[in-house]
Amino acid sequence: MVSGGASGLGKATVEIIAKNGGNVAILDMNDEAGAELVSSLPDGCAKFFNCDVLETESISAAVKSSADWAQKTGKPFGGVIPAAGVGNPGTILDRGGNAVSMDSVDFVLNVNLRGTIDLVRQCLVHIAKTEPQGEDGERGVVIMVASSAATEGQRGQLAYAASKGAVAAMTLPMARDLAAYGIRVITIAPSLFDSRMTSFMSNKVRQSLERSMEFPRRPGKPEEFAQLVQQSIENVMLNGTVLKLDGGMRMPSKL
Repeated sequence: MVSGGASGLGKATVEIIAKNGGNVAILDMNDEAGAELVSSLPDGCAKFFNCDVLETESISAAVKSSADWAQKTGKPFGGVIPAAGVGNPGTILDRGGNAVSMDSVDFVLNVNLRGTIDLVRQCLVHIAKTEPQGEDGERGVVIMVASSAATEGQRGQLAYAASKGAVAAMTLPMARDLAAYGIRVITIAPSLFDSRMTSFMSNKVRQSLERSMEFPRRPGKPEEFAQLVQQSIENVMLNGTVLKLDGGMRMPSKL
């Protein structure tokens, strides 16, 4: 299951899972983009479910429908990748000395952190009930999405850095919680990647960030993110860790 799966990094993740023979449930709020993605993939390997990660009931409905679909296909419910995320920048005090809006902070934290926890916890109930696979008795994998902002947040990234830092911090304790079930947990922390979120950046901001990269000096491609997702699915020794995917980039304090 991939949230935010109809665009950007989530879409590339859906495509690589389908390419490698997996079934994938696509969760997103964009029905048109979801239907278009499903139609572009091999017949029967993907299904779209409208889902708002801000709403527990919406997640519940999507997870139940996905679990029912998995049962019908005969393929186990083997993983969840919460890739839905938002930015919404703002400094804690603006130039006039006014405090950041808590509505803005809550929106970012609720999508990026609460939405991740809510989706993951509901999926885990089903994943934990699948039959163990392979010599290690693995049942599944959780692959969360953080950001280089988790450790190198820039000015104006207070809420975003807090949300992604929390996702990174959850990785090890969640892996320890789930070890008894044979479920692994990995978090990927990308830097500047071409995605729906970064498409709103001005050329000036983008160029400033690119200058902070070592090699290659360009934004990452969604398919490069997806390659690491696939490796995380396949490599059973990846567990309880945060994987940086940043081209050697270290975020400057400001642009």
